[in-house]
Amino acid sequence: MSLPRGPVDSVRVPRFAGPATFARLPRLDEVGHADVAVVGVPFDSGVSYRPGARFGPSAVREASRLLRPYNPGLDVSPFARMQVADAGDIACNPFDIREAVETVDEAASALMEGGTRLVTIGGDHTIALPLLRAAARRHGPVALLHFDAHLDTWDTYFGAEYTHGTPFRRAVEEGILDTEAMCHVGTRGPLYGKKDLGDDRRMGFGIVTSADVMRRGVDEVADALRQRVGGRPLYLSIDIDVLDPAHAPGTGTPEAGGLTSRELLEILRGLAGADLVGADVVEVAPAYDHAEITSVAASHVAYDLIGLLALKEDK
Repeated sequence: MSLPRGPVDSVRVPRFAGPATFARLPRLDEVGHADVAVVGVPFDSGVSYRPGARFGPSAVREASRLLRPYNPGLDVSPFARMQVADAGDIACNPFDIREAVETVDEAASALMEGGTRLVTIGGDHTIALPLLRAAARRHGPVALLHFDAHLDTWDTYFGAEYTHGTPFRRAVEEGILDTEAMCHVGTRGPLYGKKDLGDDRRMGFGIVTSADVMRRGVDEVADALRQRVGGRPLYLSIDIDVLDPAHAPGTGTPEAGGLTSRELLEILRGLAGADLVGADVVEVAPAYDHAEITSVAASHVAYDLIGLLALKEDK
């Protein structure tokens, strides 16, 4: 069995040179098959406020040039344990949300053939629905940990069923989530009314607010999330606006009082050992970013997600 092909050697080729694949990894077409594929979905037609997340995948890839092969936070060298490759972008119709959702579903399902797991970079949060459909088609209804400032379980916006604020209500309605193992993490900010929380609770979601993380600490929160998920197949969906605008200004719907990047990364690392089957990082809108703060944070989140998948691969 051949060894995985890893990133370009930064001692031989400077980090600022060469193609900006994620973490300077090989393209999927260069290796044929990958245990984990990083794929972009440059789609933001489902946003309700500031657009621009369609440019997220390219910005996160550019920021990922500084990632290195060994992850001390998880004590793993993910690119040496398994083949990780950049699968490029899924091209979606920017004028037809329903068609775009179907395109992402079909493309993700095709990429997952042969056991490849996906770490997807958005794009807005609309894309979580087709990604969950593809994951559930392979694994059955999946547990969900949703890191976000917002619930994203609203019914419609302007009568539209598919938006970045509705994916998890649709997922519950479609039966693709394990409703005994779902939780929002990092929520905060104003709602349309108290009914939003009641509807969310009736769907089966638990909530760990950003204030809960501050008061309880990352270790206790991570332990509670592990207990809620148990041994179920787990999908992680991470809206970068779960971070405070000080840590992620480049996003479409920022809310004050969020997690620090350190808190988010430590909670993710506390999930080591979970049966992770897929993940996404969404809502990076680089036009509102400063000095790549948001895209750097997102690249490190994606890197730790790959590390979690590598730890699972090693079992």
